[in-house]
Amino acid sequence: MLTATVDELRAVALDADDASGYFPAMYARVTRRVERSAAEGRVGDRERMEHFARTFAAWYLEPIRGERPVPGCWRAAFAVADDPGLLITQHLLLGINAHVNNDLPQVVVQLADETGDLDALRPGFDAINDLLAATYPDLVRDVGSVAGWIAALSARGGGRIFNFSLHRARDIAWMNARRLYATPVDERPAQVARLDDAVRVLAYLVTRPPRPASWMIPLLRRFESDDPAEVTAALLGPLA
Repeated sequence: MLTATVDELRAVALDADDASGYFPAMYARVTRRVERSAAEGRVGDRERMEHFARTFAAWYLEPIRGERPVPGCWRAAFAVADDPGLLITQHLLLGINAHVNNDLPQVVVQLADETGDLDALRPGFDAINDLLAATYPDLVRDVGSVAGWIAALSARGGGRIFNFSLHRARDIAWMNARRLYATPVDERPAQVARLDDAVRVLAYLVTRPPRPASWMIPLLRRFESDDPAEVTAALLGPLA
């Protein structure tokens, strides 16, 4: 069962007094969907799927608990959590960027080291990402209450853009997992450091997009809630 993981993610979200609560709120919903899908037998082997999801979540939660160093890409996300000029979507993308591009390849390698079979992890890997994409319509509906422009953008094809970007990030994460798994164990820390550096660059681009996107952000921000607790509750949806 993933109930304890969902509860901890929800608690982290509700304890935050800034935008750092947005990602765990979304993540709690995705993990709940994984739990239900696994229980209904829609994602293959239930035990294996839940172990994958639990391990993946631990790579976010353990640094929060102080049990693992905070990667640079996550520090970059946390550093701007109180920036009132960033959009809700920017804060969410910072979390997705760090968790999918940095954490996920290392999770895959950790699990592959346990089992000795990297390719056997691909179905669970794909399922996690597919369930994140499947959560998108519900998130848009609920976040639309605190950022109306998001629903309008989704109606004009924003969902297709999000899913394309997510699938692209998934493919890159798998490529990085394969590369890291093939690396001798004593050389992996250096490769992980390079990966973290690359993901930090992506984080910078999320917060400082090129024109004309940068020109639109202040305007769109005017149509969003300034209350982090309200936004977090919207992202939690039925878990609020």
